[in-house]
Amino acid sequence: MANDSVDEELVVRPRRWDIRFICRFMVEFGILSSIFDLLTFAILLQMFRTSVEAFRTGWFVESLMTELAIALVVRTRRPFFRSRPGALLLWSTIILLVVTPLWSYLPFAGVFGFVPLPPAIIAFVVGIVGLYVLSAELLKHWFYR
Repeated sequence: MANDSVDEELVVRPRRWDIRFICRFMVEFGILSSIFDLLTFAILLQMFRTSVEAFRTGWFVESLMTELAIALVVRTRRPFFRSRPGALLLWSTIILLVVTPLWSYLPFAGVFGFVPLPPAIIAFVVGIVGLYVLSAELLKHWFYR
């Protein structure tokens, strides 16, 4: 019952938004995101010398996977692995993280201009996603100090 009164109080008295906090969060995590975008571009274009279609596919896979993973990281101030999300968020994220690298192998992928990615590119994309999650977790720890 005590939780009900807390919930009612939040509705009656919502917290004011801290615009400076929001701006600082957007700038700092936006810079981190941009760094990983550039890293992805460099790997796809310089290291793998991908075609336009392979670049498009790799960029889609990396973008979707990082967005899914980062949503779990920034949703809490605590380390993401110590703050369990709701079942729907957790399972939908896990399923999409597994399906996303395989997307380009589906029969209808060509409709989107996607081509099957070589395993080496998929491995690098998964590595970038892992490094991004680790970096975001470290930045979050520093940000909230």
